[in-house]
Amino acid sequence: MGHWIRCLCSRVADSLMLLLVLALSCNPSTAATASPPAPHIKPSYSFGRTFLGLDKCNACIGTSICKKFFKEEIRFDTWLSSHLKLPPSYLLSYSGNYTDDAKSWRLVDITRLTSKYQHDRADKRICTSLLKTKTCSLERALRRTHRFQKWLRAKRLTPDLVQGLSSPMLRCPSQRLLDRIVRRYAEVPDAGSIYMDHLTDRDKLRLLYTLSVNSHPILLQIFPDVEGWPFPRYLGSCGRLVVSASTRPLRDFYGAAPEVAADLALQLLTVLRSMGTNDLNYFFYFTHVDAGTFGVFSNGHLFIRDASTLGIIDKEEGSQLIDSQQEYKDIFSCLTVDCQSAFVSCNSIREKHSLIMVCQELLPKLLKGKFLQPVQEKIDSFLQHCADGLADDQGVNEAVAKLAELLKPLRSCDSRFAYRYPDCKYSDKY
Repeated sequence: MGHWIRCLCSRVADSLMLLLVLALSCNPSTAATASPPAPHIKPSYSFGRTFLGLDKCNACIGTSICKKFFKEEIRFDTWLSSHLKLPPSYLLSYSGNYTDDAKSWRLVDITRLTSKYQHDRADKRICTSLLKTKTCSLERALRRTHRFQKWLRAKRLTPDLVQGLSSPMLRCPSQRLLDRIVRRYAEVPDAGSIYMDHLTDRDKLRLLYTLSVNSHPILLQIFPDVEGWPFPRYLGSCGRLVVSASTRPLRDFYGAAPEVAADLALQLLTVLRSMGTNDLNYFFYFTHVDAGTFGVFSNGHLFIRDASTLGIIDKEEGSQLIDSQQEYKDIFSCLTVDCQSAFVSCNSIREKHSLIMVCQELLPKLLKGKFLQPVQEKIDSFLQHCADGLADDQGVNEAVAKLAELLKPLRSCDSRFAYRYPDCKYSDKY
């Protein structure tokens, strides 16, 4: 009997101990004394103002997309490591991913208007030429210039305010083109006005700086892809970085299959025709082309990837400046080029110039050795006629027209060319 009572007491004691442990574990005051679990730290980019170029604002492009960078809604594609280290700052361009909802991501190109070395050299030139010091406040120095003081007083962007700037887009400016720049400048709230009343002093300096360094982002803004212009979509700027829709450079397709090469060559010729003849009566011409000038979207559609070497002549209004007036030079004229570089005369520009450059530099590399004889021989012959056509406008146009007719049946109609598939199945256009 005594043995049974001892066992019962032991079991009761064990049960009471278990209840006590459970009670203590549920008591907030007791639980608070326990060691808390280690917090989960989300890896994050260590963005510096220097990497983005924000330390140079307002001698920069803009700030419209900075929040995307700091919220990590723009990520650098190649450097998505566990520590999210930033890529080297000396690169000219980066591949990235962009999101609006943190679920779906799309590829973007993140680029500098010039190399960091060229930017640094230009910054030093501003300080040494304007303030006679090695370092300075770029904004304060540029604000003191005669040109910017004229910008501050101006109600409208006029040709005299941009004369002497190195951008090909502004070598033969019309008032209609300059009004379009002000009306569509995407780094400020859209006012839809040709007058600069809605631009603050800061906005005016950023616009002037961008036009002085590289007009590429301005062209993307004033001739947007949604209106059918062959440029990638402008998404915004932060400091001295520009974000736009991603394209692969044409050089990546030099080794492509014959049907792909034929398709891209035809698109290239179509783009050049549209730049010479369009509804707005602007004539676009290239001052230089290379393997990075054009790019291809994932759907196979070819676009102008780098618009920095595009000049514009207004066929409706004509140039508002005669060539002698463009010789005016100041610090804004030589931020990225030699101040002594000569301007190309507006009257010397011909539509064939862009065609000839493409026939000399790009199409031979894209189409070389791709097709069987005698087709390849005919292609090479037409390209040679086009490339040698400096003195013969008609000969260039005829050679290009014959080349296009030869290439059309060499294309294929399949899902690789999503920009025109399956439309090509049911249309004679393709």
